[in-house]
Amino acid sequence: MNGKKSEHFAKVSWTRGRGEKFSDSQYSRAHTWQFDGGATVAASSSPHSVPLPYSAAENVDPEEAFVAAIASCHMLFFLHFAAKAGLVVESYTDNAAGVLEADKHGRMAITKITLRPQIKFKEDGPSRQDMDALHARAHQFCFLANSVRGEVVVEG
Repeated sequence: MNGKKSEHFAKVSWTRGRGEKFSDSQYSRAHTWQFDGGATVAASSSPHSVPLPYSAAENVDPEEAFVAAIASCHMLFFLHFAAKAGLVVESYTDNAAGVLEADKHGRMAITKITLRPQIKFKEDGPSRQDMDALHARAHQFCFLANSVRGEVVVEG
């Protein structure tokens, strides 16, 4: 939030399995994401894009990660601005959803992300108008939402 440039890294690793064909696209899309803090995430293409068994449905796919990243960024800014306003948030849950479809140029894109935050406050929560203002400010400052072409909507 300080406006300074920063770099962020992720290591994405995939290895062809023994005996897997490659040229005919019969290979696993399962791979790992490794982050500088030490977290490793099992990833794969979505079964919506690449059918089973060549995808790993139990792994996180890039589309899900994209939606989660936008929702997480919004939440973190919301919590920051709520704390600055003297509000005490007890819990924040967002059942976010993204729509993958052809855009106006015929290219596949996440065209819309809908955030559905459910927030519980320690005391009475802010007015509807103040909640809307907190969400608008969080959305304004969420650099990930500022980085996408598709629409990001907050419901809640």
